[in-house]
Amino acid sequence: MNDVITIEEKVFTSAEVKSAALEYFEGDELAATTWMNKYAVKNARGQFTEKTPADMHHRMAKEFARMEKKFDEQAEGRPKSGLSSYGKRRAALTGKKIFGLFDRFRYVIPQGSVMAGLGNQHMIASLSNCVVVPPVYDSYGGICYTDEQLAHLFKRRCGVGVDISGLRPKNAKVSNAAGTTTGAITFMERFSNTTREVAQNGRRGALMLTIDIAHPDVEDFVTIKQDLKKVTGANISVRLSDEFMLAVMNDTDYTHRWPIDSRQPVHKKTVNARELWDTIIRCAHNTAEPGLIFWDRQHRYSTSSVYPEYKNSSTNPCSEIAMQGGDSCRLIALNMFGFVQNPFSKGAQFDYETFYEIVYESQRLSDDLVELELEHVQRILDKVYADDEPDFIKRTEIETWKLLYETGKNGRRTGLGFTALADTLAALGLHFDSEEGMQVIDKIMRTKLQAEFDSSVDMSIERGSFKGFDPAIENESEFVKMMQEEFPELYSRMMEHGRRNISLSTVAPTGSLSLLAGTSSGLEPVYLLSYKRRRKVNTSTEGANVTFVDDMGDSWEEFTVYHPKAKQWMEVTGNDNIEDSPYSGSTAPEIDWIKRVKIQSLVQKYITHSISSTINLPSDVSVEKVGQIYLESWKKGLKGITVYRDGSRTGVLVADDKDKGKQKEASRETSQQMADTLIETQAPKRPKKLEADVIRFQNDYEKWIAVIGLLDDRPYEVFTGKMEDSFNLPAYVEKGWVIKEKDESGESRYDFQFHDKDGYRTTIEGLSRSFNKEFWNYAKLISGVLRHGMPINYVVDLVNNLSLYDEHINTWKNGVARSLKRYIPDGLAGSDRKCGSCGDEEGLIYEEGCLKCKSCGYTKCG
Repeated sequence: MNDVITIEEKVFTSAEVKSAALEYFEGDELAATTWMNKYAVKNARGQFTEKTPADMHHRMAKEFARMEKKFDEQAEGRPKSGLSSYGKRRAALTGKKIFGLFDRFRYVIPQGSVMAGLGNQHMIASLSNCVVVPPVYDSYGGICYTDEQLAHLFKRRCGVGVDISGLRPKNAKVSNAAGTTTGAITFMERFSNTTREVAQNGRRGALMLTIDIAHPDVEDFVTIKQDLKKVTGANISVRLSDEFMLAVMNDTDYTHRWPIDSRQPVHKKTVNARELWDTIIRCAHNTAEPGLIFWDRQHRYSTSSVYPEYKNSSTNPCSEIAMQGGDSCRLIALNMFGFVQNPFSKGAQFDYETFYEIVYESQRLSDDLVELELEHVQRILDKVYADDEPDFIKRTEIETWKLLYETGKNGRRTGLGFTALADTLAALGLHFDSEEGMQVIDKIMRTKLQAEFDSSVDMSIERGSFKGFDPAIENESEFVKMMQEEFPELYSRMMEHGRRNISLSTVAPTGSLSLLAGTSSGLEPVYLLSYKRRRKVNTSTEGANVTFVDDMGDSWEEFTVYHPKAKQWMEVTGNDNIEDSPYSGSTAPEIDWIKRVKIQSLVQKYITHSISSTINLPSDVSVEKVGQIYLESWKKGLKGITVYRDGSRTGVLVADDKDKGKQKEASRETSQQMADTLIETQAPKRPKKLEADVIRFQNDYEKWIAVIGLLDDRPYEVFTGKMEDSFNLPAYVEKGWVIKEKDESGESRYDFQFHDKDGYRTTIEGLSRSFNKEFWNYAKLISGVLRHGMPINYVVDLVNNLSLYDEHINTWKNGVARSLKRYIPDGLAGSDRKCGSCGDEEGLIYEEGCLKCKSCGYTKCG
């Protein structure tokens, strides 16, 4: 018998990883902790097996190199005559070369699911960031089937998009006990709840729900999220046709129908197009939803949707990729800044030759990623097959992953995008929205298209085309027609040899990636050039520098943090006046929205999928202006765009005094009850068992504890007090459950339950008796306010402004405020919005529990 030799994997402590990651990111703690928490591999015991991103890049490079070697061996001996000039002379991609592309996030950055999952033997997950499932089948069984698909995909780290246009409208007849249906909109909440329920390693699911403008229930769809308590687990977007947009422009009637593609629809409903458009825009102005997708443009200006078997049905949650049901997006980004030679100097220039070559190789890596994803899908299927469940339980999960496997194999869809465009232009000494800047953008995008299509055509010769490639169908695509006119040689070569990937390029969000690379995000302008940051200071430490003491008595050191590349500009030029930099006047709040639309239109011309992009507008922008932006976007040929009005996520449930008049008018027009009306609310019924967070903090020299009961991730009840007065809870416990019971006399009591280190449930009875009775009574009052829906930022303001009769209770009050602040959604306003640094009357908004000025970046902690 052969001896089995087990090699112990090397593991690192959290402290070791943080220290090494901080050194790697040159002291950037946010980048270091983001990488640790989201992408560093941990084993089944939760121990780190990677110390720095270099370990991650070696892990990924090994897998990509394995796939390159496999395809190179298969292509050996095939003729090279049809290859591009670069394809004929390029050298093989080895693991060392691929690592060089990834290293320091300089050139190529595989996106989140790839960094987390590729080569990770401790995680069984998809490498796709997102999936579109087939449209919901019009039956209860179909609705339940889609709901089950969502759950299975969310647990494997996938965001999901699904279209509900196929569901019959409300009051339509059905052949069941109900007699008539409640309509398509009813089931949005069901899908939303599934999204919120299923989490993977603390990562919530992401869902996009779409409906076509032709559907008779579309007005109910676009207005549903004006109540911010509804459909909280999904983004929603409406698919707008050119037919509808022309009716808006001409102020004519528009007829809804169902089925939406039928020549003889069963249901019809005629409306005034302009009035419906106004409703859509008011909703987008109020809450930044629904999103608007120009669906005919998505279809016609596509290399995939023109094929009947690949026709778009919905988009992924960020709307940058529309695709047919059963396909997914595998994403890689290029760091544009890496191709600037001598950045921020007079000799700065963009290296187009190196850029072409790396884009070419990155498209090969993108195709390799399709194959690697198929391996991961097979791992998922093998795991499901081996699960100890009856076959009928596993059927939907197996069918879903088999569909994704076949569709991925047939179409080989890729999503090669980019980040750092704003930094790239600034490094070349150009303002983001200047005419010179747009000329450079155009040249960069033309080079990118040439390289990625050269690569895909070459791979078609070496590896084979996607299934179904047909020159006749290709010529129906407006994108391909553009190639025929502007890239004639490339077009001819593609018509002769085919293309490896049905669709190639996109511009996806790159928030975390850009953070790791220290760059601007996607094609977005830089939002803030600098902001004030405070670090808590231990005053007993020798040489401690205290610049601020907050209301709680905590000491802070204040310092200015600059956007990384703006800081590099200062270092290169020796100029510390950021107003002299190319960034000045080109930040997101400063750029004219017309130029933003123009830039996106320019980029969209060369992208086979779509673009995730947001126009940021001030809070007082008019509804008419938002509508104008969307109309101009349609006219410019955009596939979609997001307009975010500052503070719009507070929606109809929160109103500043200066905006109340406008919101009252909007409420009357949209039949929404607004914040100017006293509304009696009914608190949601308390479940017997509530999830709870345990929060520990210190006031002066006293140790305090808070237990926050959560309903739908929102504080529902609060228990706080000194630790010496409270129950004895181990320090490692951060979560648990608050259970409402009845004692022998019929009185309600609250117990606390948690899992100990060995996984056993431990219950502490009588939570209510564990705290000071005075604290308990005040906590009941605050809990009542919470469960009746007062926005958390206002609850915090209410608690902070309580004037209690002695210092003992006031200290408790500060603890409650501190505990609740962490639940305030980013972007909400406090009662006092004036910035003490720059004087902006509307400047202060909450971000990560602290008030931060959106104008100057000043942060008010405590």
